[in-house]
Amino acid sequence: MVENNAKSAQRVERFTQSDSTNSGAERLYRIGIDVGGTFTHAVAIDAGTSSLVAKAMVPTSHRAKEGVAKGIVDALHLLLQSAEIAPTAVSFIAHSTTQATNALLEGDLAHVGIIGMGTGANTVLANASTKLGRIPVASGCFLETSHRFIDSKAVTEELVRKTIVELKELGCTAIAASEAFAPDQPDNEQLVLKVAQELGILATAGSEVSQLYGLKVRTRTAAINAGILPKMIESADLTERSVREAGISAPIMIMRSDGGVMDIAAMRKRPILSILSGPAAGVAAAMMFLHISDGVFLEVGGTSTDISAIANGRALIRSAEIGGHRIYMRTLDVRTVGVAGGSLSRLSLKSGNEIFEVGPRSAHIANLGYASFSEPLASGQFKVSTLSPLKKDPSDYVALSRPDESQPSLSVTPTCAANLLGLVPEGNCASGNLKTINQAFAALSRHVNKREENDETASAAMLELATRIQKLASAQCIPVVKKLIAEHKLDAELVDLIGGGGGAAAIVPFVAKEMNLRFNLAEHADVISAIGVAMALIRETVERQVADPTHASETILAMRQEVFDAVHKMGADAATIEVHVEIDSKTSVVRATASGATKMATASGKAALTATERVALVAESMRVSVADVHEICGNDYFTIYGASRKPQGSFLDLFSSPKRALRILDRDGIVRLQASNGEAKAALKEEAEAAILSLIEAHASWGDAGKTIPSMILLLGAKIVDLSGLLDQEQVVALARAELANVASAATVLIVAKLN
Repeated sequence: MVENNAKSAQRVERFTQSDSTNSGAERLYRIGIDVGGTFTHAVAIDAGTSSLVAKAMVPTSHRAKEGVAKGIVDALHLLLQSAEIAPTAVSFIAHSTTQATNALLEGDLAHVGIIGMGTGANTVLANASTKLGRIPVASGCFLETSHRFIDSKAVTEELVRKTIVELKELGCTAIAASEAFAPDQPDNEQLVLKVAQELGILATAGSEVSQLYGLKVRTRTAAINAGILPKMIESADLTERSVREAGISAPIMIMRSDGGVMDIAAMRKRPILSILSGPAAGVAAAMMFLHISDGVFLEVGGTSTDISAIANGRALIRSAEIGGHRIYMRTLDVRTVGVAGGSLSRLSLKSGNEIFEVGPRSAHIANLGYASFSEPLASGQFKVSTLSPLKKDPSDYVALSRPDESQPSLSVTPTCAANLLGLVPEGNCASGNLKTINQAFAALSRHVNKREENDETASAAMLELATRIQKLASAQCIPVVKKLIAEHKLDAELVDLIGGGGGAAAIVPFVAKEMNLRFNLAEHADVISAIGVAMALIRETVERQVADPTHASETILAMRQEVFDAVHKMGADAATIEVHVEIDSKTSVVRATASGATKMATASGKAALTATERVALVAESMRVSVADVHEICGNDYFTIYGASRKPQGSFLDLFSSPKRALRILDRDGIVRLQASNGEAKAALKEEAEAAILSLIEAHASWGDAGKTIPSMILLLGAKIVDLSGLLDQEQVVALARAELANVASAATVLIVAKLN
């Protein structure tokens, strides 16, 4: 059933609900709200079946007094009312936010007072490292800071109070405390936070935003965090108050830039973690809703396309930069390309009057509609002209006007071109009015070719023009896709492209065609980011530098427990928590990341696949025949399949040995992990440690850097324990023991070694 509310561009859509898997129990819902540049989308997901129940859309409230929080609240109320969801039935609610990003882009930041601390031989260096002046945060925007320095040995509560009062008198409305070596001894920074709270001023401690050494970067991170604190807390308080007034008692979560969510208490301390939460939501959906284990995800909007790779069920994480400077914050490695479903074509008036570029400006920037979604002409022809979307832009962007219009109102976009070429599936949100599209391309073709044509030649010319637009658009995405495949060491022969976002059909099918890759367009692509928010896992990461990471098993185990406890405290079910530890030997950084769900979905809502269907699915994924696939081992939740497969990439591959490809399917028939080459075996809990060591020894290699072990993965019941980020077998065994301690006696453990 579809309901439309034209007022304020609001829209609601409901879907037929299947019976909940919890027979006799109250149906529970997960609510996700994604704040986009133009619209705020809200979705309700059945917590039992993970199926979409309803979606709602309202304009994003950038200019409201309450900021984007007003749009979040409006979308929530519209969703609950239209889908008739009782507030008590909401078990999880989360939202992404552009509040922090907007604050940086618009310079709407607090004046931050930095209190630097250090002593002894480090005094001069600590003073200089914490005195940052104006910090660039975006083009033409700066964070203003004032600075005071206190010798660490002279720190007293009275001196701290006096220093904060001085900074307040200078106009500072937030404080950042940063002391040399505070990750090891944070007492002085904590004292600053205590006094600041007593004086009624918001404050951040450097050791709370990062446990890494590097005083200047840590200070910069703390200062930016403090700069956005007032706006973020104001927005968070409004959102929390409105959600509670609506009768929802579930914990409120906020999307992090690394693809997980944190509770509102964590956000009040470290709002900086939400700066890039928008693009992260789509990637979260790719992993949690679309169940992509290995592939490249393209989230296509109207103006830009966000591209990311997923390998081994994880997205690549990188260090973030703000204003061209590194900060201690981890974010998903999302590459943004300035072309999408609504990009405008550019017309060269000097070189044969041809289309020479697509984007970066889009139709909505130029206040133009898509020909795809417009009514056709009853008579006459569209008039072709060019314009400047913004004053600073060149005047060669193509626009169309109707015969009775003095100003352009429409445009020809990649969405229009994809429709003309038959690349948009029926029922897709990008599906357009072919009659209008044909009229628009006929007019543009006449303008470009400077001649009238008969029906046959006109049709060929229109298709050629649409193909050129698609080629120019895809040419901007293809190098990024190739680079991600190479950096993630994905098997280029087996990579799938997955399209999300409202403009997915306008870009992804043609990119896949050009690259000779398979592709899938996500179901409910237009709200894929909101779905990602609803399905995201609670996440926490701890980073520390250790002197010798190759002999840091005790530190690793302590960090594992720390992040486990953190996400458990935020509401994650202990049975769902997975911890991934990775070690960067170059920087001596140990990083532990825990992820867990508030409530494990009990089923996918889809009919279970038969054994024959499961094998056929694996064969298709591996690009081999069904006869080549065999089952290796399994437990109650996962089955591992294998097949011998020869590489097909180059002439030299003809002489290489076959590799044993692996696919790991869960009991819903979803490929959860894959390996182009690997070995797997099953063992009882009591025999698992010996089996792990035997696989490591069988496939370890020796080189200039010493012994290199294969990437190890354990399947413990329904949990996937990824040990691939560890350096040696001692660390693998130590973490494996910690995970196995919670496994029932005589349980079957599946062990996977991923090989090069």
